Amino acid sequence: MSKIKASDLVLQDKLVYVGRTAKVVKGGRRFNFSAIVVVGDGNGHVGHGLGKASEVMDAVNKATEAAKRNIYHVTLQNGTLPHEVLGRYGAAKVLLRPATAGTGVIAAGAVRAVLELCGVQNVLTKSLGSSNPHNTVKAAIKGLASLENASSVAERRGISIEKVING
Repeated sequence: MSKIKASDLVLQDKLVYVGRTAKVVKGGRRFNFSAIVVVGDGNGHVGHGLGKASEVMDAVNKATEAAKRNIYHVTLQNGTLPHEVLGRYGAAKVLLRPATAGTGVIAAGAVRAVLELCGVQNVLTKSLGSSNPHNTVKAAIKGLASLENASSVAERRGISIEKVING
């Protein structure tokens, strides 16, 4: 999981979640907001960030800046994933399966935002465990960052690519 500089990429961002908390004080309620933003270049780079502030726009701006500091490279193969992977973070688990061309992104909510901004075009997903957007985003990115293609596995293990593919 190597981090990438945001200044080298042309990034898009997507707001995934805005939460509101209230503190009761003498004069009434005081609201604070948290925002989760996912950024990506649509070409194998994706990141996420959390921002908190007393105004929604400030929280979104903080989250976007945090996401730009937290970008990972993802190994893709012909618009899909090289292999099936299960990403885990906290109680959230996200199963990511490669799909044939024309399937599209079969995902919902936070996981869809991560996959679309990463550049995945054909994938099947299933969210298991917690549906908390904080943890599902982190689980999806952790799963994507752990992907490897056959050539890197063969090189790491010191065997031929055919042996990796055929078993």
